[in-house]
Amino acid sequence: MNDIELIKLAIKAKENAYVPYSKFKVGAALITEDGSVYTGCNIENASYSPTICAERTAIAKAISEGHRKIIKIAIVGDSKYTYPCGVCRQVIREFGKDSQVIIANSEEDFKKYNLAELLPNSFGPEDLIKEVKDDV
Repeated sequence: MNDIELIKLAIKAKENAYVPYSKFKVGAALITEDGSVYTGCNIENASYSPTICAERTAIAKAISEGHRKIIKIAIVGDSKYTYPCGVCRQVIREFGKDSQVIIANSEEDFKKYNLAELLPNSFGPEDLIKEVKDDV
């Protein structure tokens, strides 16, 4: 799937957003290692904390279907360029350390980044050092 097709899916996903409070719609579409595609939109909640971003919705759908590696994700929002929040950057990092992130305003107007540009010096699973201590 090319970048334009992925952006189109993110734009379509954005229309399903549930945003009665912010009125700010975001859509995302991602590709997994095997070429599977998942979309997501932001879903707000009256108590705010349970709100979930479009990126995490798409990632949760992919993970729940058994996929563990993201290759590329496109994000489209109601502002000119909608970048992923810090939490979403960390979740993308968990499943797509080397992934490409496309931030789109439209099919013709978009920017591409690798995740390291958006989340430099990131922390991931490989940073968790497991030590066995024989201290008794």
